[in-house]
Amino acid sequence: MYESKPYFYGTGRRKSSVARVRVYPGTGKVTINDRDIDDYFGLETLKLIVRQPLALTETADKYDVICRVSGGGVTGQAGAIRHGIARALLQSEDDVRPVLKKAGLLTRDPRMKERKKYGLKGARRAPQFSKR
Repeated sequence: MYESKPYFYGTGRRKSSVARVRVYPGTGKVTINDRDIDDYFGLETLKLIVRQPLALTETADKYDVICRVSGGGVTGQAGAIRHGIARALLQSEDDVRPVLKKAGLLTRDPRMKERKKYGLKGARRAPQFSKR
């Protein structure tokens, strides 16, 4: 249905999740990995996170969102989709940049899991010390 229509694209990332987001002119339907947003996310807070850029720019019923997301957990995926939608909206309309920037939706959240170091049990956890 959407294949031939023009769209706006945005890549969103958070933690280890990557979302490829396409925004089409439409009625406000959000589809994630070929499933409706209500089927994909169980928690209402995650749905709010995903729809946040659309709500802030008052374009919730103006665009359809289709995205592919992989990696990480549900919270990371929701954050990645939000980042991707914000970037795609930036392509579609230039006047939304100040609103999205003020809300902090264009900045990628840099917090990631720290890597494990050799000689340690985790990223920072040292082996248990024994005096004798």
